[in-house]
Amino acid sequence: MCQTNLFNFKVNSEENLLPRDGTVNYFGKVFSEEEADRYFEILLNTIDWKNDEAIIFGKKIITKRKVAWYGDTEFEYTYSKITKKASLWTPELSALKRTVEEKSGETFNSCLLNLYHSGEEGMAWHSDAEKDLKKNGAIASVSFGAERKFAFKHKQTKETISLNLEHGSLLIMKGTTQTHWLHRLPPTTKVNTPRVNLTFRTIVKK
Repeated sequence: MCQTNLFNFKVNSEENLLPRDGTVNYFGKVFSEEEADRYFEILLNTIDWKNDEAIIFGKKIITKRKVAWYGDTEFEYTYSKITKKASLWTPELSALKRTVEEKSGETFNSCLLNLYHSGEEGMAWHSDAEKDLKKNGAIASVSFGAERKFAFKHKQTKETISLNLEHGSLLIMKGTTQTHWLHRLPPTTKVNTPRVNLTFRTIVKK
């Protein structure tokens, strides 16, 4: 299994970080330190955060990690066998969506937000391939707060690629990335401050 660490690479938003079977572009910090700090505080204190729930092996699990779901309309969205209903955009989320769309050239109609209170909270290997998501559509990941490692693993070759997501940064996953790659946020004892992550997506209702 090949492992690639991209912790000290020079940011080039046009470079595909994946060697095959998908496209991932890292834009680095797209917000100034002041902007990122302001958004971080606003999101921490104004978002309607709730503990995430999932059905795993028939049992309902409640996570320490908190989530929130926003969109153009009150979309219903199901993952891990739990259905959530979106709240309507806040002014700050609308502004963030516009910036992400300008930077990426993509459009989005919803956003799943995650609040990790410390490095002890993470996300296991998974792909975002729910039936309500636009097939091969772009997913934009915006990070505020603690810098955390983010990793990809090819479903067949098991090759892994990892990088650090910085405060105020933007990562785009698109094309067949979700079909062929898993991704995760590994837990770490080295981080004891919170991180807010926004994943802008496109929901397609049949």
